[in-house]
Amino acid sequence: MVLKQADATRTHAPAAGTGPWRRQLPHWIDHLPPCNAACPAGENIQAWLDLAQAGKYREAWETLVRDNPLPAVHGRVCYHPCETSCNRVGLDEAVSIHAVERFLGDLAAAEGWPYPVDAEPSGKRVLVVGAGPSGLSAAYHLNRLGHAVEVHEAGPLPGGMMHFGIPAYRLPRADLLREIGRIEAMGVKIVTNHKVEDLLAAKSNGGFDAVFIAIGAGIGKHVDIPARDAVRVLDAVSLLHNVTTGEAPRLGRRIVVYGGGNTAMDAARTARRLGVEEALIVYRRDRAHMPAHAFEADEAIEEGVKIKWLAMIKEIIGPDLTVETMELDGEGRPQPTGRLETLSADAIVLALGQETDSGFLRQVPGIEFAADGAVVVDADMMTGRPGIFAGGNAVPGEQSVTIAAGHGKRAARHIDAWLQGVRYERPAKHPPIPFDMLDLPVFLEAARRAEPQLPLAARTSFDEVVQGLTEPEARLEAGRCLSCGNCFECDNCYAACPEQAIVPLGRGHRYRVDPDLCTGCGICFEQCPCHAIEMLVDALSASAPIGSLEEPVAPSRFRLRE
Repeated sequence: MVLKQADATRTHAPAAGTGPWRRQLPHWIDHLPPCNAACPAGENIQAWLDLAQAGKYREAWETLVRDNPLPAVHGRVCYHPCETSCNRVGLDEAVSIHAVERFLGDLAAAEGWPYPVDAEPSGKRVLVVGAGPSGLSAAYHLNRLGHAVEVHEAGPLPGGMMHFGIPAYRLPRADLLREIGRIEAMGVKIVTNHKVEDLLAAKSNGGFDAVFIAIGAGIGKHVDIPARDAVRVLDAVSLLHNVTTGEAPRLGRRIVVYGGGNTAMDAARTARRLGVEEALIVYRRDRAHMPAHAFEADEAIEEGVKIKWLAMIKEIIGPDLTVETMELDGEGRPQPTGRLETLSADAIVLALGQETDSGFLRQVPGIEFAADGAVVVDADMMTGRPGIFAGGNAVPGEQSVTIAAGHGKRAARHIDAWLQGVRYERPAKHPPIPFDMLDLPVFLEAARRAEPQLPLAARTSFDEVVQGLTEPEARLEAGRCLSCGNCFECDNCYAACPEQAIVPLGRGHRYRVDPDLCTGCGICFEQCPCHAIEMLVDALSASAPIGSLEEPVAPSRFRLRE
């Protein structure tokens, strides 16, 4: 049993003068859990974990897909910043949120649960350009809002970089296409092999009221390296794309991957699966400053990929690479040392980031561009051309599948508002609850459930490496959630009240306070394990109801117990 005394620094503690001269009353407030706050897709993670730990899987999935239509995908490829922010880290280990999300997504696909549609048809039509994570997310949310949506995709299959940029050992194509297929089944029309070259003509000819540009960043960046009779040089984006389409190039026995991001790790691991005996990543900074996530580098090294830190390619002559050793200055920037060495390779893969192919948009008056070709948008995600919005990897900022999906949801809200002639205002939220504001006498230490992985000897193909949790494991993992800032009806306040002033309203409706009995002592506040109670100034008469405490609360808002 975890014993943690109430922190004397906790905010809103009872003030002097309570008791018979009550000045405060307890109020139940839904604070923002740190996992929710950190999720780029804006998922209500605490709510769907509540339902999952209670075995209410369909309700959990429906709560999840209010914000993110691709949980089976994101449970596999998201870098889960929610877990980095999880308060459970202060206790033992973060909740494996992504693993439970994957479980729900896979279960929904197996059971054939349809996505719900929330609104009646609006009569409005929206064109989405690009069927990557941002475009699919926007199309899904716009459809749920009642708008007819048509997605034009230049490639032969929907998915964008999810399909052609993420290796199948991380994201099996069947799982991706199943979730996309259910978006189509709800009424979204996806037209593949349809490259938009004249945006205004496409908008006019199709009778679209608004457009969302979600073309992603699918062009690999290049760097000027002096080369003479060089061996084959290709970019990582093209390599991963060609492997997906069955056109994998011959790489030889030894390759060098130049770059230190997640794409570099994917390219090196893919090369190993193509039969390359030695894959060496060359990166100009050290491991602490690499853009790749630590677990990506760990998995690459585990599979035999070698990494040469603090090195920059200076010249390529035939199969020989001249590499200069770097050192970091006080700000972590690489500086040349003049120390050179020679490496040999049969092929060089450049993994230096991606850019947006936005040339076709330059003919549209009002649209502006960043130096790298990204589309500039305002706070409402609209370009300088009214009615034309953009998001995902097509706009400046950090790039990831989940960030792109979050952009799609936000854009759908703004497009919906614009079509109605109003402006969308994001609802205000309470600040996230940190670990030191919790009081945890009722939580047991519980080890995080590890996801099984294919043994190293079996990682010679593109079969999925990370396996999912079983139903009992997923339910137990969801139960590790501390419900930060949200009441889960543990009855601590009810049991601790010396005046019996707290009245349970039945499962699903929390509690109310009898103002004729409450002395404002604050014991309920101190006994709440998840900081869901605040002591607020009593500005009402002793017989008045306290706020909206007598109103039922939607079951998805708190932690259910059976």
